[in-house]
Order: sequence, then structure tokens, then C-alpha cells
Amino acid sequence: MSYTLVLSPPISINFRLSLALRIFWTFVSILIISLLIFYVFQINTLTGENYLLTHREKKLAEIKKEAEILKIDFAKANSLVNIENYFQNRGFEKASEVKYIRILETSVAELSQ
Repeated sequence: MSYTLVLSPPISINFRLSLALRIFWTFVSILIISLLIFYVFQINTLTGENYLLTHREKKLAEIKKEAEILKIDFAKANSLVNIENYFQNRGFEKASEVKYIRILETSVAELSQ
């Protein structure tokens, strides 16, 4: 007959396995929770940037419309009819006859000292 002596280890194998699984699942849980928190912050940031982008696109469209209106107003203000009215209101008179000064070719201008 063969006799076998079996000693139980100080920490059982089941307890070691159980401890390892607890550590693993704790780590996985912490990782999942941290990733979810990171995801929430990313979505919040993305939503805020999307809102700002939409707001700025609307503002850009308004500014483009204003620029078109200003171009049209500028063209109207610089038309010849408005310029004539401006000169008449300021007291300018239309020249009836234009006289030019004739300089003879033989005359020379001289600087006196």
C-alpha cells in the first residue's frame, strides 16, 4: 500500500484565483467607467463646437448679405445723377466756356534771383 501525504497550501488555489479575478474585474470596471466619462466630455465638447460653427455660419451669411447691400448702395451713391445733384447743391456752376492759356514756343521762363 502506498501512503501519500498531502499538505494544504497556506493560501488556497481557489482564493488566489478569486483574488486575481477580483483585481481583473475591478480594473476593467474602472477602465469602462473612465472611458464613459471621457466619452461624455468628448460629446459635450463636440456639441459645443458644432453649435459655435452653426452660429458663425449664420453670422457669416448675414455679413455677406450686408456686404451685397453696401455694394449696391455704394454704386447708387456714386452714380452720375447723384454726383450732379451733389455739385448743384454745393453751389458749383457748369462751365459754359473753357479758355486755355497759350504759351508761345519762343517764350522762356526765367528764374529771377
